[in-house]
Formats: sequence, C-alpha cells, structure tokens
Amino acid sequence: MRSAILLIFFTSVLSACQPQVRENKNLLINLMKRQPTQFREYIAKKDTLEIQIIYTRINRDANNKPSFKSFYFNVDSNRYFYPASTVKLPMVLLALEKVNQLRDTGIDKFTPMFHDSIYSGQLSVTKDTTSESGLPSVAHYAKKILIVSDNDAHNRLYEFLGQQSANEKLHQKGYNLRLLHRLERALSPDQNRHTEAVRFVRNDTLLYSQPMLVNDSMILSAKALKGVGFMRKDSLINQPFDFSYKNFYSLIDQQKILKSIIFPAEVTEQKRFNITEDDRQFVLRHMSQLPTETLFPNYALDSNYYDAYCKFLMYGEDKEPIPSNIRIFNKVGDAYGYLIDNAYIVDFKNGVEFMLSAVIATNTDGIYNDGKYEYKKIGYPFMKNLGQLLYNYELKRKKKHKPDLSFVKFKYPILNTINDKQSPTDN
Repeated sequence: MRSAILLIFFTSVLSACQPQVRENKNLLINLMKRQPTQFREYIAKKDTLEIQIIYTRINRDANNKPSFKSFYFNVDSNRYFYPASTVKLPMVLLALEKVNQLRDTGIDKFTPMFHDSIYSGQLSVTKDTTSESGLPSVAHYAKKILIVSDNDAHNRLYEFLGQQSANEKLHQKGYNLRLLHRLERALSPDQNRHTEAVRFVRNDTLLYSQPMLVNDSMILSAKALKGVGFMRKDSLINQPFDFSYKNFYSLIDQQKILKSIIFPAEVTEQKRFNITEDDRQFVLRHMSQLPTETLFPNYALDSNYYDAYCKFLMYGEDKEPIPSNIRIFNKVGDAYGYLIDNAYIVDFKNGVEFMLSAVIATNTDGIYNDGKYEYKKIGYPFMKNLGQLLYNYELKRKKKHKPDLSFVKFKYPILNTINDKQSPTDN
C-alpha cells in the first residue's frame, strides 16, 4: 500500500516538473503523449479510428481583440466521415438568414410556420406541442436543434430552405458542404430533392407562402465507400457501404462556421451569415443552454436528458452537473459509429477560452447499420479526455491579457447549479 502511494506521489511530481510543451505543429500529439494511458491506443490507431483534431488557441490584446492559432492532428478534408447532426448548425444559420431576407413580408423567426405534404415521403406540420404557443416556428426548431440536436427540427428547416438553395448559399460563402437529405427518415434521393410547401401565418393571416422546392442541379462528387459490409433489413451485404448520397461536412469547415458565429468580426464578410445581432445572441444562448435549464420543450423534467447530453468534449456521457463557471458553445453529431464535437469552450472563473473540434470512428468491425458501434468504450472516453487535456493545458498556459468573456455570458431559464439558481421562467 505504501509503495503504491509513493508511486502515485512521484508520478505526480514528475508530471508537474515536465517542461512546457512547445507550441509547434506537433503540439497535439505531444500533449497526448504526456497522458499515455489515455491516448496511446488512439495515437497508434489514429487512421483506423479516423481521428481528426483541430485545437485553436486564442490570445487577447490589451483591447480584448482576439488572435487565433490552430494546431492539427491527422486532419484531412478529403477523407470522408459522416457528419451526422453537426450539419444542423449551418442549417439553423441559413434558416435565420432566410427569415431575415424575408422580413419585408412581415415574418420573423417566431412567426408560426406550417408545412404541407404534396409529394411522396413528405409530412405536414400544423402544431408543435413542445412550444409555449403550441405552434411551430423557425425559432423553436432552432432552439430544439441547438439544445438537444432534434432531428425533426432539422428536417423542417431543411425543407424551408430547400436542398438546392442550402448548398448554393454555403458554397457562395466559401464552405464546401454537401447537404443531401433529411435525418432519421429513410427517403430516396428523389424524395430528398423535393421539399414540403411552407406557409407563415399569424392570426389567421397568410404572410408568406413558399411552394414545393425541387433541386435538379446537385452534382455528386466521387463515391464515398466505407467499411466491409452493411445490414439491409436482416441481411448482411458483404460490400462497402456507399455514403455518396450522404451529407459531407469537413472538420475544418465545421470550425470555420463556428468561428463565424462566435467571432463574426474575425472572419471575412463572405464567410459571415446575414443574420441580426439578436439572431446571433439567440443562437449563442441556446447553443450553450443545457437541457436541464430548459422548460419549452420541457427537457428539465425529462430524465433522458442531463447536463452533458450534447457536450461530448470534456464530459463524454457523464451524468454529473457541469460546473457553472464553464460554458460550451458547440454542435455534436453521432451516427454510423462516428462521434463528432465542434466546440468553443470557456471558463469564466479562470479566464479560459479555446476552440476544439474532433471526430472519431467507433465502427471497429466495419459493418454499418448493425447498431454495433463502440461509442461507450472508445468514443465518449476519447472525447472527454481530449477536452480535459486541452482545458488543463489552457489553465496552465500563460496569457499576457486575461480575456473579457462577458460577450458570451447569458441568462438561462433554469440554472442547474447548487449555489446559483433562478426561478424557472423560460425566455
């Protein structure tokens, strides 16, 4: 027992005495090598697990103006991975941009929006019982996406935008995305090219009507084949799974789009989204809001949700409350064995801020659609440990100027902390 205690003591001393890691192109791998029990296997299997990491350090000058330096591990924008729900953030931003462009019609993000089914595979929407008004709207769909990554909410914004327009708008901004389908609905490419008719109505007055949109211009890139097989119904098909008609969204573009909404003044005008400052604050607040702080929808009373429900980096699938001094502005994704998180992480108490984006594949048998993915054993521990690794590095990193992070401080409906609680009123 005594020898074990001494070993832990000397290990801690040696770790504390380690020299500062040099901030060069090998920063990430060198940091991970300092925690061999957590990262040795991940480093060795970086290609098999399709790991990509981007860490962006942020320094402030005397006027609080940020400067950025990014560090990469195994990043390759040409290597396909399924982006899952991470595509929902640009969908939210594009939807708010479109509403802003239609403001002369009298609509805003809170105006009730209805969908009409007029083509194969389409679904009508006339109500949303999870909203305070009982009616659907762009704002409520965005809120559900940003807090718990709701799939149906994404589909409704996809339909409002139309497949062709969504892709064209992003390409015009310099982002190389491919958005081809609704989520969690088994539809053909033809059905996904056709999107529901949409109406904005307030007090029984039709303010704006959009017919069914059809995309006839989508050109697919080279085939994206992954794995060794896939399940079709109850049968195993022994050939690679074809992702050619699936969405594509590189990790580099993910962090660029996140930066454009967190720090719009620090990106070129081309890459910004044409939304109001109120819209931007709305996105940031709900992106960082926890399910346990939310009443509409009533996630706070739903035992399926917990603080870290959509906060993979730093917390994995931990069920304990997140400390009140830490806020994570992010968008996660998980599907087909891929686990992704794209985050801006702040610690108000200690003056920490950094951006971190990562993806890992946990489909170790190479069979898709069988539901046998190792999220718990491989994915969540990696995300948690990676987030903690960079957070601890930031805690110790010397900064000439401590950041003023008040620009991302928000009031939330319910603060799920022991010492700091507000009355449960949603806003």
